[in-house]
Amino acid sequence: MKNYGLSTISAILGNMLAYRNLEPMDERLPSFTDTAARAGFAGRVVPRKVEPDYARVMVELLHTARALDAPDTTLRRLVCVGDTRMNDGVAFRNLCEAGGWAGMAFIGSESRNAARVELVNEANTTLYLANRWGMLDEFDHYCRAHDFPIDEETAVILDLDKTALGARGRNDHVIDQARLEAVRQTVEDLLGSAFDMAEFEGCYSMLNRPDFHPFTTDNQDYLAYVCLILGSDLFTLESLIEDIRSGRLEAFTQFMASVEARARELPEQLQTLHADIYERVRSGDATPFKTFRYNEYRLTVGRMGQLGAEASVSALLAHELVLTQEVCEVAQRWGEQGALLFGLSDKPDEASLPSPALAREGFRPLHQTATHAVGGGSLALTDEVWSTGDTVS
Repeated sequence: MKNYGLSTISAILGNMLAYRNLEPMDERLPSFTDTAARAGFAGRVVPRKVEPDYARVMVELLHTARALDAPDTTLRRLVCVGDTRMNDGVAFRNLCEAGGWAGMAFIGSESRNAARVELVNEANTTLYLANRWGMLDEFDHYCRAHDFPIDEETAVILDLDKTALGARGRNDHVIDQARLEAVRQTVEDLLGSAFDMAEFEGCYSMLNRPDFHPFTTDNQDYLAYVCLILGSDLFTLESLIEDIRSGRLEAFTQFMASVEARARELPEQLQTLHADIYERVRSGDATPFKTFRYNEYRLTVGRMGQLGAEASVSALLAHELVLTQEVCEVAQRWGEQGALLFGLSDKPDEASLPSPALAREGFRPLHQTATHAVGGGSLALTDEVWSTGDTVS
């Protein structure tokens, strides 16, 4: 592989993207509330990526975006580039159904296994599942060979997290490390001298397992909050696990209600924090632990572009959050062919955009933050790179 130098997501997309709250970064586009109303979705809570309402809102937004520079053009096709067969694949099919579009989706993840492509055809959609990001060029050829032009009548959605930035199987561990460190720092800062690293690591690693996702809903805000409460000794990990496995505790909201009943036993600072998170969850905020997410932004940006030009590719992949050169190259090509390019991230806005104070210090949104682009060339990664990092869902 090769280091292609510093660049940004915005070099390809401009501000034509949205983070979890579906508030477009391009000021020419309407707010989520306005777009949702035009799409016939009147809910207060922003739908999640795999929900049909998410697709309805996004189809309306893509039509509006296309009309900005090609008002007489109708979108007829959709291309998606992502990294997970389940979430990205479901979202892709929902979008095609909502838009009445034919669709092609590339789902990539770098693997040490022999190069392999699996095709999944369903109605007017195709999933192109590849274990090499370098196969994006072959996917482009596949689209052309199957009479699927990527032109001005095509919308291209680029997944940002673990696709355009921190490619899954290649560099995604850096995203995970930043998030894990954000949880640890947040909990440690709040617990102070009562913080126990070994206890925190035990709680986090246990409850982050897939078998506990029905309880946490795989929501990192919820997991961080649970680790904080357990660290305060209000409940024990053992009793929590017993309640979950026995069925006495089925949902995170039940756990919050238990904390609410005993909130006065918490230190005053944690009482205030609990009250804020409790009300945010009750109001439908999927990102209620704001302090944790602000820390995640700071620690993620701190891993972008910080290594010098002399750094080796293996060092960049191991320690820096890098752009995926293959994704950047093919997206630029499709844009030059007239396709509408739009980036989507399921990362919370609070973990993606600087606070006003940080913005005054010169911090930029993740998509405008420069970092190195890596890709192409040999697909062989060093053992050091492949073994680096913790896995966080």
